[in-house]
Amino acid sequence: MGEPRAIRVIVVDEQQAGREGLVALMGPLEDVEVAGSAADGARALELLRRLDAVDVVLMDLNTPVPGGVEATRLIARDHPDVAVVVLTTHSDDESIAGALAAGARGFLTKDAGRGEIGVALRAVAAGQLTFGAGVSRQIANALSDAGGPVAKAVPRKEGLPGGLTAREAEVLGLIAAGLSNGEIAAELVIGESTVKTHINNAFAKIGVRNRVEAMRYAVGHGLARPPR
Repeated sequence: MGEPRAIRVIVVDEQQAGREGLVALMGPLEDVEVAGSAADGARALELLRRLDAVDVVLMDLNTPVPGGVEATRLIARDHPDVAVVVLTTHSDDESIAGALAAGARGFLTKDAGRGEIGVALRAVAAGQLTFGAGVSRQIANALSDAGGPVAKAVPRKEGLPGGLTAREAEVLGLIAAGLSNGEIAAELVIGESTVKTHINNAFAKIGVRNRVEAMRYAVGHGLARPPR
């Protein structure tokens, strides 16, 4: 059996220095191969039509023509086997929510290091969703802010969906607020191992695999709430 194929990546960034920096940063990653780079969304889509076996597009949200969110939507529609990992400056909730709704599978801040980028690329190439530690609260805000673009479209529902217990629903709500397991434990005055048990039980009941999917579920079912 031969060596596993490298993860093939297209880098999209309007700034040449940004593109070159990302390409150089990923160079030492032995399981990653940069298949091409583009200055805007249109060129990225052209590359995807021409190149074989692209696994991931690393997409700057500020990319023009079309913008990063629209380019993400088109990639998800026309190239469903290609995962988009969004690079964000951590400042625009609406764009992050739009990219998530458009089909982005990963979120990183633009100051992410080589190790964090490598972990994200491997995760999305394996079919998972992932987001950097610095982005989780930003995603939660984008999803659950009462004035945000996702929450506006989501009616609040009564009762507990999916057979959730009250505590499981509460834990999901705090995940949607961007809290870590340790923070949830402190908020609810319970042990972190108990939090993990509630999370595992809740994820199994509602059929989600990770915290991003849990955030979406919690917001969609009116469970999201800020911590006390």
